[in-house]
Amino acid sequence: MTDENQSGSKIHYICQTYVEKKGARGGQAGLQIGKTFQYATTAEAEGRAERESRSEACVGADAYMIIEDTESGEIGAPTFLVRLGTVPDEDAG
Repeated sequence: MTDENQSGSKIHYICQTYVEKKGARGGQAGLQIGKTFQYATTAEAEGRAERESRSEACVGADAYMIIEDTESGEIGAPTFLVRLGTVPDEDAG
């Protein structure tokens, strides 16, 4: 479910959904990761994010790609392809 190129890196295409997390004892609600799917292409990840974002159980969805260095195992920062609905800030971590 990844693209591998000659330089020893793999591209992973991910769709990640978010659900609303209720705050404890009336506290502030937040977001929680719902489901995560991995695909072989940008189009597949974007399509799944669009479908999932229309689900009643989902408040938002991201489709993004990450590059993995297969020699070191390091993962680069995500490059967002599409962000739909309520999603975390990009620099939230």
